[in-house]
Amino acid sequence: MTFKDLKISEPILKALISKKYKTPTPIQEQAIPVALTGRDLLGLAQTGTGKTAAFAIPIIQQLNQQQITNRKREIRALIITPTRELAIQIDESFTEYAKYANLRNTVIFGGVNQRPQVDQLKNGTDILIATPGRLLDLIAQKYINLNHIEHFVLDEADRMLDMGFIHDIKRLLLLLPEKKQTLFFSATMPAAISSLSKSILRNPVRVEVAPVSSAAENVEQHLYFVEKPQKNELLITLLNQDKEKSVLVFSRTKHGADKIARVLNTKGIGCEAIHGNKTQNARQRALTNFKSGKTRVIIATDIAARGIDIANLGLVINYDLPDIAETYIHRIGRTGRAGQNGTALTFCSTEEKTMVRDIQKLTGKQLTTLSIPA
Repeated sequence: MTFKDLKISEPILKALISKKYKTPTPIQEQAIPVALTGRDLLGLAQTGTGKTAAFAIPIIQQLNQQQITNRKREIRALIITPTRELAIQIDESFTEYAKYANLRNTVIFGGVNQRPQVDQLKNGTDILIATPGRLLDLIAQKYINLNHIEHFVLDEADRMLDMGFIHDIKRLLLLLPEKKQTLFFSATMPAAISSLSKSILRNPVRVEVAPVSSAAENVEQHLYFVEKPQKNELLITLLNQDKEKSVLVFSRTKHGADKIARVLNTKGIGCEAIHGNKTQNARQRALTNFKSGKTRVIIATDIAARGIDIANLGLVINYDLPDIAETYIHRIGRTGRAGQNGTALTFCSTEEKTMVRDIQKLTGKQLTTLSIPA
């Protein structure tokens, strides 16, 4: 299948060809035809699956086809995303795809002076990409009016929950017109997110990339039975055995991630923790250090790990087992990317054995048990 098969209009096809984009990803194949009809959509997809194009292309096409002339540019599409990095990334994608369309997109986020963003807004924009806090600030200051919104995208909804933005999102929803298209994306569906989706979507079409049970094929999966008090010791031993690989360690909680990082640093293993309680700058700095190789080990909670996309990440360690079996699939999928081989090691205490059974049932694979190194 090609983008042309998806009935994408000429200006967007021209932009895609100029960037040498030819074949749509699975989420794009499923989502673009639905979104082009104007229907609401519930998309289950992680970062890195091509979901930005899955909502950007239909929005650009629908706005561009209206050919409204001689009008003041009002905000007609709003994309809400949890972090500055994602907002910038999405804005860049809109600029790419709308290269030959008569549309203007603007991005706003906190942590920087608002003046340049306000100046852009005063010039008018069709598409606004925003983080929740800065958006609410500029609405309160009367710089933004949402009365003309026709398309609304809530991206990375579960990450919004983890970062404490759900209250802000609910405030924003009250300011949007009732008649609009809503595109809702999340990698996982915890109860709070499922409830939120049901409250804002009208008769949505659900699209989902690859079955959640399909574990990464090039990832070796091993298991250590180890009680909680011995987990730190095992982690230190394993990290000292192979000092070449970049390692992502998963903690179930933010407090746990900080605690693991403190223990490793006292043992001379340089590492950083990332989670929703860290400032945006601290998270970005830790990710930059990890991606550049300055830091070899990073400890992350599930949602914070979404920003980590490294082709040669060699090892994932599940220090704690996740509460939901599907989350294990998302975790180990951080390694073994782009045709590379990867390894996933899981620490399992007595009370976590039930979760291992759930994971094995979900994946249809038996995890290989390894002996704890002497």
